[in-house]
Amino acid sequence: MKVYIVGTGMDGRNTLTAEAKNAIENAGVLIGAERMLCPFSDSGKELYNTYKTSDIAQKINDCSCDTAAVLMSGDCGFFSGTRKLLPVLEGHDVTVIPGISSAVYFCSKLGLSYENMKFISLHGKSSNVAVYVRMNERCFFLLGGETTASDICKRLCDYGMDDIIVYIGTDLGYENEDIIVGKASELTDIATRGLAVLITANSRYLGCLPSAIDDDRFIRSEIPMTKSEVRSIALSKLNIRNDSVVWDIGCGTGSVSVEAAFRCPDGKVFAFDQKHEAAELTLKNASHFGCDNITVSEGICPDILADAPIPDKVFIGGTSGNMSTVFDCIHAKNPEAEIVVTAVSLETLHDSTECFEKYGYSHEIIQISVTRTKRIGSHTMLQGQNPVYIISGRRK
Repeated sequence: MKVYIVGTGMDGRNTLTAEAKNAIENAGVLIGAERMLCPFSDSGKELYNTYKTSDIAQKINDCSCDTAAVLMSGDCGFFSGTRKLLPVLEGHDVTVIPGISSAVYFCSKLGLSYENMKFISLHGKSSNVAVYVRMNERCFFLLGGETTASDICKRLCDYGMDDIIVYIGTDLGYENEDIIVGKASELTDIATRGLAVLITANSRYLGCLPSAIDDDRFIRSEIPMTKSEVRSIALSKLNIRNDSVVWDIGCGTGSVSVEAAFRCPDGKVFAFDQKHEAAELTLKNASHFGCDNITVSEGICPDILADAPIPDKVFIGGTSGNMSTVFDCIHAKNPEAEIVVTAVSLETLHDSTECFEKYGYSHEIIQISVTRTKRIGSHTMLQGQNPVYIISGRRK
């Protein structure tokens, strides 16, 4: 049969395109959620109320008419159920008709350009917020799940971005449409109703991927820290993807966690350390740099690794002598995980290479020595840092 998948815009009637109107008029049955069907309650057509992919497919397969229209909110290509629906409609003549998305509509209302905007859906799920806002000039959040506009504003304030400009739109396209603009700090208690979207504007966004961040920019204590040059090389060996799940074992100050977090804004970083002060310091630096995709756990490894999500990238900065059992845990979780170890002693170098060989990892060892300059009077002196081994491995 002929199936139209129709983007119905904002209110399902006033923002319909001419093509969408024609498809709906020609359809014998209209399928969609109640909100999508409501504007056509007096059309005289058969209306089938469901948003579940399996139910939609079943209805189309059982339908006696020759044309059906599946109504989707906004645009079919913008966080729509269309992506899941198309594979189950093989064998039917399917045409996808685009609509006006909430992002396009809201940006037009505000007079904002959206070609460089980062789009994030929080509809029915949770996600990273602060790290996106830190990295992008503008972010669009599609709300509708547990995370509200108020929650986003509170999160931004918690991560040092209380002066970010926030635009909130509710019930877009309807008579009770409402648009609110203010700083994040001014909107932490705002109560939004119905369907909502939110845009952030950050004039001080990073504009680059932070790498080898100056050591002095981190909140410090006597807790050891992986220095900037070592950190940069070690993380480059991990090949972190946008959606990676990264473990930072022996997180110390949290410098590796922070730089890893910027590399996986769609993923998560899980930082572990047995020292309370280190765990607290990592949390402070996560907040300081706006990385809300870092989760910190305090305890002895490998015990605290047992319940951690499966990693695909692992950085080991310290194991307190438990290198072998930590490797055992990593291998049990994901034998294909890429691992990088930093070592300042020959014993740690030996232990790590033995572990890589035990599990059949192809591994590389490099040794770096960093010399920095320091101005003393009228002279520039050279100060050598301790040499560090970086051992990186992956399954052959």
